[in-house]
Amino acid sequence: MQKTAANAVARPIRLRMDFAALRHNFSKARQLAGATKLWAVIKANAYGHGQFQAARALDDLADGFALLETENAIALRERGHQKPILLLEGFFAPREIAALARFRLTPVIHDPAQLEMLSAASERPASAYLKVNTGMNRLGFRPEAAGAALRQLEALGVRDLTLMSHFAEADAATGVAAQLRCFQSFAECFPHLPVSLANSAALIRFPESRGGPNDWARPGILLYGGSPLADVAAQQLGLRPVMTLESRLIGVQTLAAGDRVGYGGLFQADRDMRVGIVACGYADGYPRHAPTGTPIAAAGVLTRTLGRVSMDMLACDLSCAPAARVGSPVTLWGDGEGGAVAADAVAAAAGAISYELFCAVTNRAPREEV
Repeated sequence: MQKTAANAVARPIRLRMDFAALRHNFSKARQLAGATKLWAVIKANAYGHGQFQAARALDDLADGFALLETENAIALRERGHQKPILLLEGFFAPREIAALARFRLTPVIHDPAQLEMLSAASERPASAYLKVNTGMNRLGFRPEAAGAALRQLEALGVRDLTLMSHFAEADAATGVAAQLRCFQSFAECFPHLPVSLANSAALIRFPESRGGPNDWARPGILLYGGSPLADVAAQQLGLRPVMTLESRLIGVQTLAAGDRVGYGGLFQADRDMRVGIVACGYADGYPRHAPTGTPIAAAGVLTRTLGRVSMDMLACDLSCAPAARVGSPVTLWGDGEGGAVAADAVAAAAGAISYELFCAVTNRAPREEV
């Protein structure tokens, strides 16, 4: 296990990254995708897991990396990564365009303003994705305008082109059928062009969206051990948690029936009970709005949080963990010494999603890499 100098900090909270689990999860995506090529989506600092660490772990497995910022893509190149790199929101200003050609970056073109910037540029990228708006209504050209945009890219000398879209409800009952029909009705006019459609949820649930050997899928959250499907747990999908947020008990209180816990006294004991105080709070990235009953593990026992989350600590129920004491390990989410807790379950209790938990952990929690 590698440790940074920050791990000398005495406060017991730790963020542990298991990059063998990342590789395992990528292999699951590969099994689902078949012959389709895979972008490993490492945007938002690899969903909070560390862009450079994730890229290093997947460099021999992924067909390319997908992220947002040109500067972060350049940083990958400067660290020796030679695989294709996709910029999911393209470029934001004319000054970026020269770097696209120099560093072999593939921008997503989704707006006429980007075409105008390309037209005025003296250097242009050799490759690009054209995003088609099939109903998500965030970015992309509507099908009736996408053909003209495609022809303009070709006229500008951008020859290596791929068509893409993004599903709004691949994780829901509505599914992808309507968007897929819309996309296919446009793409059939350009049968020579590869396509990129499937995200994590579509890879799992809609094999018709995955594509073939010349196409690309874009797994994201499943790489990090989170389920993209609300009704299917990550463990059922064979995924392993990459991130574990863990700490220890720094205090134990014995409550009498009627005693309250924490700010606002939101939890009131209905019997005599033991309560553990954990060194983790919302300043560490734990969701402040997580209510009583959010799953947490202490001393190897799955239990629940109690009351309001504070800036630096939170409370948990030790009724079912008689061996727990000051110093006992606690797992906030992941698979730690304190026990196993699914990030998706914590997120669901807090009215969030695992993506949000992963991205929200602050630098106050020192990182350890397995």
